[in-house]
Amino acid sequence: MPSVRLSDFDYALPDELIARHPPAERDGARLLHVPPQGDFLHAQFRDLPALLRAGDLLVLNDARVIKARLRGRKADTGGGIELLLDRPLENGVWLALGNASKGFHPGQRLEVAGVVVTVVSLETQGRLAVDFGGVDALALAEQSGELPLPPYLDRAPDGADAERYQTVFAQAQGAVAAPTAGLHFTPKVLAALAALGIRSGFLTLKVGVGTFLPVRTDEVDAHRMLEERYAIGPALVTAIDEARRAGGRVIAVGTTVTRTLESAIDAEGRVRAGEGLTDLFIRPGSAEQPGVPGSPGHRFRAIDGLLTNFHLPRSTLLMLVSAFAGTARVRAAYAEAIERRYRFFSYGDCCLFL
Repeated sequence: MPSVRLSDFDYALPDELIARHPPAERDGARLLHVPPQGDFLHAQFRDLPALLRAGDLLVLNDARVIKARLRGRKADTGGGIELLLDRPLENGVWLALGNASKGFHPGQRLEVAGVVVTVVSLETQGRLAVDFGGVDALALAEQSGELPLPPYLDRAPDGADAERYQTVFAQAQGAVAAPTAGLHFTPKVLAALAALGIRSGFLTLKVGVGTFLPVRTDEVDAHRMLEERYAIGPALVTAIDEARRAGGRVIAVGTTVTRTLESAIDAEGRVRAGEGLTDLFIRPGSAEQPGVPGSPGHRFRAIDGLLTNFHLPRSTLLMLVSAFAGTARVRAAYAEAIERRYRFFSYGDCCLFL
């Protein structure tokens, strides 16, 4: 069976199109509207209410980014180390992405922000289980940690990032990366949407360290996503049901919302309220060739539209968008955005697929 290859999601991006700083105004980004067929529409994010219709429901992720990057040293050798907190397990133990010149081993003691922590075990894809010995890891991170900006920004966080790398509705502590499609929203835009009968609802997906990890195999189906915590409240389920009954569309704001909703849908096609972990990997299926059946792609059942930023080449995020809108259509949209000098990635512009 022909497989989907990592190289199918590659593209050349001029370095100057990487948005390394936020725009002057949150809602000042450009928006590329990508219909299923026909011409692309170039707009501003402020135009979003005019591109939707009464009865639609926007679903947003209210996760709040923590200062998850902790620096320190090995207690025995003094060698420098870095921990990027991922998610709590139990009894003060956290999963964290570890970085050190000579690696780690179980039982090793690390000095981080004046606190001694212990490596409990080595986990998959560079993660460690770390025992903080009764210390509140979240409080320690907020006091002594660093905001974990994406590596491609190639700079340390500055004062503006503390505000601009959070959405205006962020409240659920624990994400290590921002749900970047939500960064464009302002209270004014949300009010304009509501005035037109376009509702907004919220869920939580605490984005984990997997967002920083590259796909390391060219056979896409062999990649495994890391688990992330999510929570969906009954109010959102009610809002989705009401939108469906009224003929409205459910539009995910970002890939994090998409993965959460598609993970929580039941056999009857209804999103379930609750908390859990998701490692759902959404990607296109392989194309059929004469005499050789292709593999089916993800069947979207929870969403009708996707508002998202422009994503890195060869990333699982770009694969998700391609699964939703079609690989060829997404490739054409990205080529259009590059030609028109759109800004890419976390602080960049966005696109709307309906």
